[in-house]
Amino acid sequence: MQPINERALKLGDDSLILGQRLSEWCGHAPMLEVDLALANIALDLIGQATLFLGRAGDPDALAFRRDVLDFRNCLLVEQPNGDFAQTVARLFLFSNWQELMLRDLCSSDEFGDIARKSVKEVAYHARYASEWVVRLGDGTDESRGRMIAGLDWMWRFTPELFEGDAAPLRGEWDARIDAVLGDAGLDRPKDSRPILGGRKGHHSEHLGHLLTEMQFLQRAYPGATW
Repeated sequence: MQPINERALKLGDDSLILGQRLSEWCGHAPMLEVDLALANIALDLIGQATLFLGRAGDPDALAFRRDVLDFRNCLLVEQPNGDFAQTVARLFLFSNWQELMLRDLCSSDEFGDIARKSVKEVAYHARYASEWVVRLGDGTDESRGRMIAGLDWMWRFTPELFEGDAAPLRGEWDARIDAVLGDAGLDRPKDSRPILGGRKGHHSEHLGHLLTEMQFLQRAYPGATW
C-alpha cells in the first residue's frame, strides 16, 4: 500500500469510528440540544471519513467490508461512550488534536482540499467539547467528579495521537488542553503507561463490537443496494 493511502486510512478511520460512536447518543443524550449537537458532529465526521477514505479506495467497501485488524484508527476514538462526561472527554482530547492536524494539512497537496473544508467543522467540535469540560468541571460535585473520571479514562490513549508526523503538534495541544482545564478548575491527568497499537491494527475489543453493529447490513446482505 502506498504511503498516501495509509495516511488516508488513518485520517478516515479516525473520523469514521468517532462518528459512529457519537451517533450512538442519538435519542439518548441528556437533553434535546445535546442530542442534536452530537448527531450533527457525528455527521460532520462521517462526511470527513467519506472524503478521506475515498482517497484510499472505495469508501463504502473500506467502511463496511474490512475486518477489525485492517482498521487504522487511533485507540482513543473507539473507546466506549460511558456517561456523558466520558464522551465529552474523548471529544475534547481528540478534536483539539484533530483541529491542529487538519490545520497543518491545509497546505498539503494530497489532502489540502479536504482539510480546508473539515478544519472549520472540527474547530466547532473542539470548542463545543471544551465548553462542556468547563461547564462540567466547574459545576456540581457530581459533574466535576464525572469529568475527572472521564479524562482519567481517556488520557492514557492520547500519546498515540503524536506518533510519527504528528509529534510536532504536542506542544500546542498541551497548551490548549491546559488552558481549558485551568478554566474548568481541573488538574491535568497524571501520565501513565501509554496504550498504543491502533495505528497498526491492534485494537481493543470495543472496536469489534462497534463494527459488528455498523457493518451488519453489508455482512448479512452482501452486494445489496437501496
